[in-house]
Amino acid sequence: MRLGLVLGYSGKKINLPFALIERAESLGFDSVWTSEAYGSDAVSVASWVLARTKRIRVGTAIMQIPARTPAACAMTAMSLAQLSNNRFILGLGASGPQVVEGWHGQPYAKPLKRTREYIAIVRKILAREEAVCFDGEHYQLPYRGEGSLGLGKPLKSILSAAPSIPIYTASITPAGLRLAGEVADGVFPIWMDPQRFDVLSPYLEAGFAKVGGSKGLSTFDVAPFVPVFMGDDLELCRMPVRQHLALYIGGMGAKGKNFYHDYAIALGYEEAAHRIQALYLVGKKQEAADEVPNELTDAMALVGPQPRIKERLQSWKEAGRNHQVGSMLIRTSQPEAMQLLADELL
Repeated sequence: MRLGLVLGYSGKKINLPFALIERAESLGFDSVWTSEAYGSDAVSVASWVLARTKRIRVGTAIMQIPARTPAACAMTAMSLAQLSNNRFILGLGASGPQVVEGWHGQPYAKPLKRTREYIAIVRKILAREEAVCFDGEHYQLPYRGEGSLGLGKPLKSILSAAPSIPIYTASITPAGLRLAGEVADGVFPIWMDPQRFDVLSPYLEAGFAKVGGSKGLSTFDVAPFVPVFMGDDLELCRMPVRQHLALYIGGMGAKGKNFYHDYAIALGYEEAAHRIQALYLVGKKQEAADEVPNELTDAMALVGPQPRIKERLQSWKEAGRNHQVGSMLIRTSQPEAMQLLADELL
């Protein structure tokens, strides 16, 4: 199983933890991951990290699809891959309607169809087998819609082909997981219970089946985010995970349009999910966090004293042996926790 370090996106000031990044590289971590919402962007940070490292791969988890045209995305990926000796991983996601329509000013309807078309265009550009033409519902190359001058021509990237750049998608819905299994090389299910792979597997397998051939879990990377807080006070270690889960289950989307709320229900926490959302949406954020079950926190995170974390790593190791988890993408600020995981897993 591979280890990755998740940087996330920044607050008001971009302060990259280069001591942690260098530590991850020296310990043999496979990857570092940047993110974006509506502040710092994932690409600038990824390029900065690539420029200051030598071996470790750097990926985006995620680059928002509505923020860039498919061609701009492919140009960025190919450029970063060349500049870094092929250490760039392209992670994509549809984001959510509040950010897409409120920040990017783009329609959110049919995000999976848009994702399918987007990846198809990106792969055509990376392959560089021919000038790119595409006639989709969301994207047309050359463009022929309203405002077109009719002067567009099919083009082929000036850069050398780069078909081996891995493409991951962020998905937790059944349809999104099926699409990931079909068109991507890996998936970020944001967080997961390694003992409940049944929540993901039927949909990934359905996606693999549409492709046929040898595609399957042994060649596909399931890469969940795994928060790690090591310390003697178990409840204190659980609290930031509770707050994170409350934000996503309760507030990351409007009522009825929150994929993380639905995901918590699929994992078996329906009553808790409803309580968390009801409290969060009326501004009772701490009360919402208090409603996050210990069982959910402990399933998707590694928290507490070192012996407890080592014990709870066993289910992750088993998932790795079964190809149910290919990469654990760790959220931590503790070098000692990184050392423990490297000792146990690498």
